Parts: sequence; structure tokens; C-alpha cells
Amino acid sequence: MGQKVNPTGFRIGVNKNQLATWYSDKKNYAKYLADDIKVRSYVQKKLSSAGIAEIKINRNLNTVAVEITVARPGVVIGRGGKGIEEVKKQLDVILKTKTDLKVLEAKNPAISAQIIASNIAEQIGRRVAPKIAMFRELENAKNTRLAKGVKIAVSGRIRGSEIARTEKAQFGSIPLQTLRADVDYANVHAPVPNAGIQGIKVWVYKGEKRTRD
Repeated sequence: MGQKVNPTGFRIGVNKNQLATWYSDKKNYAKYLADDIKVRSYVQKKLSSAGIAEIKINRNLNTVAVEITVARPGVVIGRGGKGIEEVKKQLDVILKTKTDLKVLEAKNPAISAQIIASNIAEQIGRRVAPKIAMFRELENAKNTRLAKGVKIAVSGRIRGSEIARTEKAQFGSIPLQTLRADVDYANVHAPVPNAGIQGIKVWVYKGEKRTRD
């Protein structure tokens, strides 16, 4: 007992898909993996205000398709499409090949684990008390009536205390050991003034699901 498994990795092949789809030999594997990490890091930093839910990378023979799902696509596209063109040019530079960029709108951002975690990280960075931020996001998720359970944990030197601790908030159930359970999971790190780095983990249970999208 006590061992923990990533809820997303645990369900890949059951009701979850990989966020990166490509194959490579030994010669190029490390390069492709490093490029994927650079792309995700750049997109997360550049488009943090858009509320990123998911980043998918698919490699074909001649192009790389990058699909970004956000809560506010207008922030990504920008005035006259300038924003999305700037992102596409930078991705071409990082990947050193032609990039097919698609921006999709998140259907239900209030129950996206990644968006919830990012919202809490932003609030904590502005010195909002973790409990207030957590319960605010829990209420938003509960009001949608689409989530059967949400669990949030914030760890670190909360409110600048000398000893690190974990604060949790939850409603409903989170069946972590049931493979058919559709559990959305996210882990985000938030730099907090005078309190170091705090970790935010979010689990969202959306009901049972037996097939992949």
C-alpha cells in the first residue's frame, strides 16, 4: 500500500489516448522527445492566459501537427490572426519543419483538471489563500453538474509557513483503482512569493467510460 500511479498513464489504452503520437528509431527518438518537451514548454508559457487544457503532437512524414485545446481561443488567435501566426512561426523554428497548428475550444473548461490546476496556480501566485482558490474551483465544477467528483491537493510552504504541508478539498467520489473510470488528472507547479514552489494536483471524475475518444 502507499504506492501511487499516474491516473492518466494507468488508463492509456483503456479510455485514454497518448498526447503524442509518433514512431522513431533509436537515432531520432531522443531528438523528437526533446522537441516535444520544448514545444509544450513554449506553448504553456506563451499561452498561459488562454487556459490550456491539452496539447497533442502528431508526427507525419513531412509535417508535425500540433493541436492545442484552450478555454479562450480568442486569446490565442489574436487580432486579425496575428497571435496564432506568431505561435506557428515559433513552432516551425523549434521543430525545424512545417507545423500544422490547430486551436480548439475546450467544451467544459470548468471540469478540465489542467485548467483547474492552472487557475489555482495563478490565484496562489497572487497570494490568494489556497483554501479559497480550491473551494472557488470546486464550486465552479459542481455547478456544471457534469463532474461526479473533484479532488484538489495543494502542497508546499502554504501561506509562507516554515514547514511544508498539504491542504485538500474534495466533493463526490474519485475511484482511482477502477480502470473504466474516466479520471482527468493534472499536476502543476506554482511559484509563490516568499513561499517557494507549491504543487497543485487535481483529479476530476467524469463517470465511467470504456472506450477511447
